[in-house]
Amino acid sequence: MIVCHCQSINDRYINAAIDWMRCADKAAIITPRKIHHALGKSPECGGCMKLFVAKMRANTNLEVPAELRGLRSEQTKRSIGDEGRSKGHRVSKQSAAG
Repeated sequence: MIVCHCQSINDRYINAAIDWMRCADKAAIITPRKIHHALGKSPECGGCMKLFVAKMRANTNLEVPAELRGLRSEQTKRSIGDEGRSKGHRVSKQSAAG
C-alpha cells in the first residue's frame, strides 16, 4: 500500500526500515524522521503523516525497549495543568489587569 505519494514510500518500506533499525540498535527510539532518513528521503507536504504513523505503530518492532520504559519516576511526572512552573512564577491577577 502506498503511504506517501510525494516520496513513493509504501508500507513495506516503512516496515523494512523499522526492522533494520531495530536490528542495528535494540534501544533506538524510532521516529518518522528516522525512517525517512533511512530510506534516503525527506517528508514534503506532510499529508501522509497520519497514515505513516499508523503504519509505523502496526509494526511489532516499533515498541519502546523494555529497559527504556518507565524511566520517569512518579515524582518527576507533572500534572496536566502544571506547565512546569512553580507558583512564584505565576502572573498575579493584579499585575495582569493593570
